[in-house]
Amino acid sequence: MLKKTLAAVALGCALFGAGQAMAADYQIDKEGQHAFIEFRIKHLGYSWLYGRFDDFDGAFTFDEKNPAADKVKVTIKTDSVNTNHAERDKHLRSAEFLNVAKNPTATFESTAVKADGKQAEIIGNLSLNGVTRPVTIKAELVGQGDDPWGGYRAGFVGSTTLKLKDFNIQTDLGPASQDVELTLSVEGVRQ
Repeated sequence: MLKKTLAAVALGCALFGAGQAMAADYQIDKEGQHAFIEFRIKHLGYSWLYGRFDDFDGAFTFDEKNPAADKVKVTIKTDSVNTNHAERDKHLRSAEFLNVAKNPTATFESTAVKADGKQAEIIGNLSLNGVTRPVTIKAELVGQGDDPWGGYRAGFVGSTTLKLKDFNIQTDLGPASQDVELTLSVEGVRQ
């Protein structure tokens, strides 16, 4: 009888522990600079112009066994746009582009996650420049595991392409510069 009871307790602990390991909440590690939101857009069709947002925050839920339960939420401070050129950044913050005085944040919140192995589609709503539209981010699990400080981390990279006019950015940058490619590389710390 004692053996059966101990076996049942051990099995229950193993199942409880496995359930905890499957679904977890992660905070994006922006403090350690292990997360980036970057973009690029063609300049006159001759070269690429690169930039990033320096100030953002977010969290995600990750469950390898049940991707349908996964969630992502990110908030970007739009005035943190940085293209390594002060005058251009000032122009991007103006009403012609991001209109940061009126729209100080941009947000993405997932509505569904579809995964196949390490590949995923994160479907959600992006609110940018006062407009909210559905977008799909093609994502990939980069890796996960213990960190040297006693925590557990998971990292992803994802990308999507946005049409400027879809987000009420009407400034005409020429026919080669109608779309901007957005890349998110995030590492989250399990909470």
